[in-house]
Amino acid sequence: MIDFTPLARPLFAPRVKAADSWIGRAREVQCDQFGWLMSNLVRTCVGERYNARAVSSYDDFRKLFPVVSYEDVRDDVMRMVMGESDILWPGRCRRFAQSSGTSDGKSKYVPVTDDSLKFNHYAGGRDVVAHYLRLNPQSRIFSGKSFILGGSYANEVAGLPRGVKVGDLSANLIDNINPLANMFRIPSKDVALMADWHDKLPALVEASLHQNVTNISGVPSWFMTVIREVIAAAGASTIHDVWPGLEVFFHGGISFDPYRVLYSRLTDPSKMHYLETYNASEGFFAVQSTVEPGSMLLLLDIGVFYEFIPLDGMDDPASNAMPVWEVKPGETYAMVITSCNGLWRYLIGDTVTIESVDPLKISIAGRTKHFINAFGEEVMVHNTDAAIAEACERTGASVLNYTAAPVYDDGGHRGHHQWLIEWENKPDDIDAFAGILDLALQSVNSDYQAKRSGGIFLDRLTIDSAPRGLFDRWLEATGKLGGQRKVPRLSNDRHIIDQLFEMIRSYETNNNKN
Repeated sequence: MIDFTPLARPLFAPRVKAADSWIGRAREVQCDQFGWLMSNLVRTCVGERYNARAVSSYDDFRKLFPVVSYEDVRDDVMRMVMGESDILWPGRCRRFAQSSGTSDGKSKYVPVTDDSLKFNHYAGGRDVVAHYLRLNPQSRIFSGKSFILGGSYANEVAGLPRGVKVGDLSANLIDNINPLANMFRIPSKDVALMADWHDKLPALVEASLHQNVTNISGVPSWFMTVIREVIAAAGASTIHDVWPGLEVFFHGGISFDPYRVLYSRLTDPSKMHYLETYNASEGFFAVQSTVEPGSMLLLLDIGVFYEFIPLDGMDDPASNAMPVWEVKPGETYAMVITSCNGLWRYLIGDTVTIESVDPLKISIAGRTKHFINAFGEEVMVHNTDAAIAEACERTGASVLNYTAAPVYDDGGHRGHHQWLIEWENKPDDIDAFAGILDLALQSVNSDYQAKRSGGIFLDRLTIDSAPRGLFDRWLEATGKLGGQRKVPRLSNDRHIIDQLFEMIRSYETNNNKN
């Protein structure tokens, strides 16, 4: 295939220049977005409900509009799903991204409006490529195909109106992609949108085995499964024996740190680059813009107005939320978006740490609901990801999946954290690994360190090993098996981990009977 990269570079270069122009202008750029969003808000039912015509400034908006979660807007979204117009965004929305993570266990259906596709999701994908090309002058990314791992339109909604589609965000993006992009993308739509993962996996292998793949995009845990199957089908040692032109993995959804060592074994590290993205069902928000991982550039001009709530201000989020020009470096906030998909002052559920303010760069700290704070330790996902990566590096172990939850003081034993880990390479001594992991967690979280000090308040964490495939079986049992679905890393209760242990017991009982 001809290398079209030199021809493509000038098309992407303006986006890098635009990002450079944000330095010193974050407030101006965000206020432009705010003005455009408000001009659309007045044309909606929610705008009428909260008197959007009285909004002439951000301060007005902050006073009139509450900060909301999905439960607050569910009824409005379902009106949109059922065909009503002008509810949260002008016009009729015919696409919705199904996602999990609500407090009542139900799925979320996030509007994917025409404007959010054009100005946000596809614009974010364009920016990813733009920054990658700047970082890699020798790239030949358009000499082959992009392998995009996506989901499907499987959903739980009965009686959808004609023309309305509900499914994974990636299914919506693939289904509506510019036909020209299909020249550089695999697999076909028919394969990409398959719902049954058991059928889809071999189809993905067949679709990619003999292609010149130069870049891959998806969630690290799921793409690792695909890569292993491709390597096995080819009888190869690494994926570069199959795809010698592979040069970059655009990844997101979960931290890459626990998977870095695994990918180094499946690839030729001298040929690979990795670029992190922050692309959620609710929008495309940030992209890694430097060679070194650890922070992402917040995208300021793609149809989103951002607000941030200090973690100690969650008792009154509407009043304590602040715009980008008021955040402080090093602080962690819950992120709130106002976006062209019709989410107004919407608490997205993620916490982010401000790595720098000019340019504005963030890292994902975790989920507002995925943490452990049973003993005042305030352990977040970025703490556990960092700690487990260090423990793996020091022991030569590698992890496929993990989850952790508190074990409470029972009167005879102090409370502690219980980890359930599915290993790729199990350490020689799991107890020693647990000790290293515990110390690593103390080194990245001072609250945990304080609670562990002297073993007075909190005992050392414990580790149980999960049988291979347990987490996939759990996802399948909950109807969430697929390329975009993820296991919650941390829970502040034992609901999920107890389900997993019950599956282990059931599996062992059945094996003993046989």
